[in-house]
Amino acid sequence: MIEEIIQLGQIGLNVMHSIQEGKETVLFLHFSGGNLHMWNGVLPQFVERYSIIAPDLRGHGKSDKPQTGYHIDDMAQDLYLLLRELQVERCHVVGSSMGAEIGLSLAAAHPELVQSLICEGALCNEFGELGLFNGTPEEIEQKKEIMRAELEERQERVFMSREEYVAEERDGLESEGLWNEHFQPFYENSLQQLGDGRYTYCYLNRVRTEYIQKFWDSKFEAYYRLVQCPVLFLPSEAEWANERVRSSLDHFAGLVKQAEIERITDSIHAYVWLLQPVEAGQTLLRFIGRQPAVSG
Repeated sequence: MIEEIIQLGQIGLNVMHSIQEGKETVLFLHFSGGNLHMWNGVLPQFVERYSIIAPDLRGHGKSDKPQTGYHIDDMAQDLYLLLRELQVERCHVVGSSMGAEIGLSLAAAHPELVQSLICEGALCNEFGELGLFNGTPEEIEQKKEIMRAELEERQERVFMSREEYVAEERDGLESEGLWNEHFQPFYENSLQQLGDGRYTYCYLNRVRTEYIQKFWDSKFEAYYRLVQCPVLFLPSEAEWANERVRSSLDHFAGLVKQAEIERITDSIHAYVWLLQPVEAGQTLLRFIGRQPAVSG
């Protein structure tokens, strides 16, 4: 596979891709704060049968980090331009958390492009009847104020080396019995070097804050009503156990023409792709394999 920066107007996206003529295409979209290397354990299961596209989304990884433009619709537009640049006419979309939200936006805005949509995320809104928190307009605004204050408190840490950062993350995951070899390249690519030689997060606070605050007002039901392709929902164990999430998920599933819900045992939101890449990948392959074949 090739990894390169692809210029899309004012935005340069770092993209790993392997486009093979006559093969269907699968587009992989990482979670908030992630990078394309989260898919390293999944992609080998696809390389022989499918063309693959896995970008660092804007504001992430090695891609450009403009001052603004972090609504899911902005990032979906980047992907529309990317697919046009790579001459992909149809593709399956796999999204994790924020990636699922962006994939949903792409499928709603350009239904002709998306053969199927896999959502490991975009299962509920943040606020409102179909959200994690519901209440009066005043109560919702008070909750937002608390969350805004928490966003402002987050510090962008600085590390002397990538090794220092990876070791810290490894210690935390090992203490929970979660570390495996797939986390190493993921965390190594989660940092960018500063002018003084030290390192900080690729996912800058200003990017994170804009994305999260714009996400608060997203109403996913409006997107699902426009989706025309089959949708596979992949709730985590914690999401499945949450009655509000399950109620929202059932509602969203009822808005699309063809929906399936599948659970991966012991799955953790977003990290399922790093912790259980083979099982998660096989789940995708079964679902995508059931869809009518259309070369990308």
